[in-house]
Amino acid sequence: MGLPEGRRRILTAVVAVLAVGAAALVVYRVLAPAEVRTVARAGYPPVATPPLGVIGRLPVAPLIVDGRLRVYAGTRQVYADQPVDDRHRVTPFWSYRRWPAKLDGVLASGTTVVSRWSDGTLVALDARTGRVAWRADGPEPGPVPKPRRTGAATVWDPRGLHLARTPNGRTVLVTSGERQAGGYDLTDGRQLWRADLPGGCRTDVATTATGELVTVDACTGPATVEFRDAATGSVRSRWRPPGGPDALVVTPVGCLGPRSECRGLRTAGPGDGAGRGWLVGPGEPVASPALDAPGAELVGDRVVGSTGGVLTGRSARTGEELWRRADLGPVRIIAAQPGRVHLLTERNDLVTLDPRTGAQRSRFPMDLGKDGIGWVPGYAYAGDGYVAVERLREKAGPDSDDQAYFLMAEPVLLAAT
Repeated sequence: MGLPEGRRRILTAVVAVLAVGAAALVVYRVLAPAEVRTVARAGYPPVATPPLGVIGRLPVAPLIVDGRLRVYAGTRQVYADQPVDDRHRVTPFWSYRRWPAKLDGVLASGTTVVSRWSDGTLVALDARTGRVAWRADGPEPGPVPKPRRTGAATVWDPRGLHLARTPNGRTVLVTSGERQAGGYDLTDGRQLWRADLPGGCRTDVATTATGELVTVDACTGPATVEFRDAATGSVRSRWRPPGGPDALVVTPVGCLGPRSECRGLRTAGPGDGAGRGWLVGPGEPVASPALDAPGAELVGDRVVGSTGGVLTGRSARTGEELWRRADLGPVRIIAAQPGRVHLLTERNDLVTLDPRTGAQRSRFPMDLGKDGIGWVPGYAYAGDGYVAVERLREKAGPDSDDQAYFLMAEPVLLAAT
């Protein structure tokens, strides 16, 4: 005996409502903003002491943190593995995900890992545990090119995300977007300042070793370099290189971190191969002709550069030649860190020199197994005595897809120097 027609209609309506509700719940769970934290379940690893040479081959670019962890970037995730000298990427030590925001940039100082997201949110993680140390609302970043699958641009060259140290020892996180910039105390995320800025006509370059944010301002006339106090947000000075072009391309050099705590700048016109080098510090930038060459690197108070197969170390202030090496042949400077400058030879040997004396610290083929040396370097990074470099196919171009761009599925080599 069936249900009466009226009850059948009511039951059908109830079932339909429940089905719609269930579907809405599924959609909400899938699309609603979410945060997933997987904290460390093991103890913080000790500092590793690997032998000199290539120690790992990785599919993604590592940021070395505290000499103990490797931190990586995904589209919506920042995560770490350990030990730092493992040959391959392993199960995450900790992981942090957000949805639907995308990861825009990552940097680290000590045991603090800061991530910036496409909605402007800043999230600081304790590298020892993966737990959230603090969150803050920052300026939304402007549009950036989609990073390639290694994530190197996100962890080795984050834009609009910098660290600066003030004279009293405070570490400030400086972040900027299209129309705002702000400073935050790295210890607790407290906002120190925020400034509204004209959009579309300003480019942040780096922070200086003396605690300033360097910006190229082309909003009201010829491009001008602006120095803003990283702790207060106030503009300290504005400067143009004497006789410089109306449009400026400014490149930071001598940085302790990615675009952070830099001791020099190189200025040039768009597409102009001839630049001018400058030392930055208290007061107006000081010319450093030894830094004029595009491939020259500033390491401490030395400028290391290569011309005609001869590598030299010069005083950054006087230009005096202090040492030279003519035994290495043509080399390319790919990275530097305090006390080390890293070069690639024509055969892709990685040579590490003491920048003060030119003495060799290590040399070995940048190869693992039978991968070979038929590649050219892409992004490179150095920190805590390690060097990592992307290997690109020799015929790769900027428009190549990732398969044609990278040498293989694990294109990043990690070496101890």
